[in-house]
Amino acid sequence: MLATPWSEDFGLRVPIVNAPMGGVAGGRLAAAVTAAGGLGMVGMGSTATRDALAAELQLVNGRFGIGLVDWVMRSEAGLLQDALAARPALLSVSFGSDWSWVGQARDAGIATATQVYDAVGAQRAADAGVDILVARGAEGGGHGEVRLGTLPLLDAVLDAVSVPVLAGGAVASPRSLAAVLAAGASGAWVGTRLAACPEALSGEMSRRALIDAAGTDTRVTRDFDIAAGLPWPERFPSRVLAGSEADDVQGAPVDAGQGVGMVRDAGTVSEVIGEMCSGAETLLARWGRT
Repeated sequence: MLATPWSEDFGLRVPIVNAPMGGVAGGRLAAAVTAAGGLGMVGMGSTATRDALAAELQLVNGRFGIGLVDWVMRSEAGLLQDALAARPALLSVSFGSDWSWVGQARDAGIATATQVYDAVGAQRAADAGVDILVARGAEGGGHGEVRLGTLPLLDAVLDAVSVPVLAGGAVASPRSLAAVLAAGASGAWVGTRLAACPEALSGEMSRRALIDAAGTDTRVTRDFDIAAGLPWPERFPSRVLAGSEADDVQGAPVDAGQGVGMVRDAGTVSEVIGEMCSGAETLLARWGRT
């Protein structure tokens, strides 16, 4: 079975954590990822509420994590407290620079994670006590800084810190999973590939758009956030499918990273993770790593 020292220490059968995609990564997806051996994350995005978190947590089963957007967490009073009270195995908070939440999670015995985009940001997060860093490359779908590609970023972050680092951004196939593990990542932060699974909250038109898209069919934009009046900081644009709109939220984009070309079907989470991990294991063995 594919594993890393971190995944084994964290109690996972495979080194995969699903990205906590707002509007996509609900309780059903989290439960399915955990059942497949990874860590399932419930994502609370731009429009998170305490009621929405409570509803999705009713669907989790086994270990799970929770992902929050920093500026949303600070505007929705009680959201962080509810997340901590749910006792997740991992709390991820990204898109901010106030680290006070880290100590609150530590006091509750909950591991923490955050996305980083360069070595300086990685060092700041590690110095603040964050347990696990997500090196999110510019290829990734959804919101994030567009600075370095996944592999150059992973190199820089691994050189800068000693805490476990997960690689995110176009990790959507056995080969890309094997590549980031061979480069030293402790695991993969997988988003777009799982967004097309039936367990995700994606609508049918969104799912079909992901399956039909090529890797060159994405663009980085702030247009949708501005139109919706969402106060995303300017440095965090979103990578979406060019020209797409979801079928369940009028005018909303379909978030997708450049790994979307590897999404060729709407396989279940178990099938997707099984294929990615077995394929990566075969490749790593072929490359001389056991």
